[in-house]
Amino acid sequence: MKVFADKMFNTLEKHREEIAQQWCNAVRKNPRTLSFNNVPEEECFKRAVFFYKNMESIYFSGKPYIKLQEYFAGFAEAAYGFSIPLHEALYGVIMMRRQMWLYTEFQAPFLNAIDHHQAVETINKTIRIFDHGIYAITKKYWELKGQ
Repeated sequence: MKVFADKMFNTLEKHREEIAQQWCNAVRKNPRTLSFNNVPEEECFKRAVFFYKNMESIYFSGKPYIKLQEYFAGFAEAAYGFSIPLHEALYGVIMMRRQMWLYTEFQAPFLNAIDHHQAVETINKTIRIFDHGIYAITKKYWELKGQ
């Protein structure tokens, strides 16, 4: 699994700013996430770059849940501060994951059929990270609302 994940994160590292900009453009245009237009474009870009930069350390951490809790709670606080509704914040995170995969899917290292099993394992672990992130965002929104 590590070989495929290394390839994915190498691609992510080399192209994180381009991927972040693509995500910012997509999240601001998507009718399900229009509240992201309340976020200044620079801030949107900065947060996406920060996420893509830190995704590798979360992924390879022995205990990723602490790191992902911190990251996604910070994402929730920022989104809440910009008055982004919870459902739009969650969909924005889903789009962040999708943008990462869309970009890396078309890169040469991912066309090798031998890596298929490793790819599936990497994708499954990434999904688990985002699932826990969605939980962390929801929990943080609940706390911020004082509930």
